[in-house]
Amino acid sequence: MADVRVRARRESVFAERFAVFAECLLTGVWIAVASLGVVTWPAAFAAGARHLRRRTAHERGGWREFVGDFRAALRGGWVVGALGWGAVAAAWVDVQAVRAGLPGGPLVGAAGMSAVIGLAVAGLRAAAVWAPGDTWRALLADAGRRTVLDPAGSFLLVGGAVLVVCSALLIAPLAVPVLGAVAAAAVAVEERYRRR
Repeated sequence: MADVRVRARRESVFAERFAVFAECLLTGVWIAVASLGVVTWPAAFAAGARHLRRRTAHERGGWREFVGDFRAALRGGWVVGALGWGAVAAAWVDVQAVRAGLPGGPLVGAAGMSAVIGLAVAGLRAAAVWAPGDTWRALLADAGRRTVLDPAGSFLLVGGAVLVVCSALLIAPLAVPVLGAVAAAAVAVEERYRRR
């Protein structure tokens, strides 16, 4: 009888963890759809992260709550998205300078790429802790500090971004659900930092 209870408890833990994984994949699809507006990616990640935080806290929430959070995050998030794409454009110019063989090009290219990666990590960390009423300026300032003060967590998020890129290169449709795993990684990194 005790063996049956232990096995049932083990199966329920497995079922719970698998349900969270499945929710991450579904959230990735929601994030991808919400990011179709190109500059809406920070708001999409913020809504996705908030949805996953609700899920892990065993609170109710679904598509309607995600859309509500997305709309609320979009109020200032679209500016952050536009600035993010501006940073990507500046990095592309740096890469072109490296390819053209300009003096100091490799150094400028490396600095530019490092800055873009740092900004992307700070953006993910800010989106992971977003809540309605938060301003993106304050969130990004705090996330920038956490990006520097918690290099291990920042490298985990860089690894998640690399995973999305590799997934897109190998099997393009796989990159869509993996976005939810990146949002979950950002939530986990922020929770780990908070508990430290």
